[in-house]
Amino acid sequence: MEPQISSKQTFQPSEHQHIRYNPLRAEWILVSAHRMKRPWKGQIEKPTEVNPEYESTYVFDNDFPSLQPDAPDPGLSEHPLFQTKAARGVCKVMCFHPHSDITLPLMSIPEIRAVIDKWAELMVELGSTYQWVQIFENKGAMMGCSNPHPHCQVWASTFLPNEPRIADQTQRDHYNCHRTPMLVEYAKLETQKKERIVVENEDWLVVVPYWAMWPFQTLLLPRRHVLRLQDLSDKERDNLASIMKRLLTKYDNLFEVSFPYSMGWHGAPTGQSFLDDNCHWQLHAHYYPPLLRSATIRKFMVGYELLAQAQRDLTPEQAAERLRNLPEVHYKLKQNQPEK
Repeated sequence: MEPQISSKQTFQPSEHQHIRYNPLRAEWILVSAHRMKRPWKGQIEKPTEVNPEYESTYVFDNDFPSLQPDAPDPGLSEHPLFQTKAARGVCKVMCFHPHSDITLPLMSIPEIRAVIDKWAELMVELGSTYQWVQIFENKGAMMGCSNPHPHCQVWASTFLPNEPRIADQTQRDHYNCHRTPMLVEYAKLETQKKERIVVENEDWLVVVPYWAMWPFQTLLLPRRHVLRLQDLSDKERDNLASIMKRLLTKYDNLFEVSFPYSMGWHGAPTGQSFLDDNCHWQLHAHYYPPLLRSATIRKFMVGYELLAQAQRDLTPEQAAERLRNLPEVHYKLKQNQPEK
């Protein structure tokens, strides 16, 4: 069921978020012009609400959300080349840890498990209303993160965004052709080949995908067929916490820096699609780090990448080998260990 919309509101493109259709790419763009009113980084604002003291993960509403639950409907589009549709939702922020200098790889496995449990809880809560719940983390200023406190965001929407819409179709096509979920089959093949595996355990596998676009991009996959985060067992959640810590420690160790990235979870759609046959879906997480050769040299998606197609400078196999061979003790902790 969609949120109730106030009949008193009149749609204004500069005030209410909406989606616009790009006919050249057959995809939709989210327009949230009201966010231009949020304060710039250096502006001093008197806080109207202060978060309470917290000891574990803490979730609160985004002060300047891209999606709001009560946006009015834009009405009929004037022409097929000027298509506009309603876009409603909510945006939340989750702090991982009460200490602002403790990132995920420096957290304990039980602390990371608490983050996973909260993710699953939000998937259930928001997924009961919204068709898509996007959990994502932008880590580091290089990825546009303005808040240094380690956190992620959770945006829930009444529409299926472009990336999951494409993933839904490609996975469905593969399942209809081969009668097996694409990423379940892919995980088995990567397990056999072992060329692109970074870390693995009994329940999870991390690879640099064969089709990786970013230099040290990785794909996190469950070994079992799982549709959504809330479907994971206790053991799978524990092993997920463990493999996340191992992967993110390797990332930090690569250039001995708090490694920037954007990551996000993709699982079967929710809301009105929850009861549909989603057996073609497989839960997975994407990690997209921009660093290429050092802590300061990054890969830019410009020129040919923007206007033609993605291009990379080292093979996925080379990237996987570099990550795989890194130690699993964080470089900050290793420096604090006494010499033998």
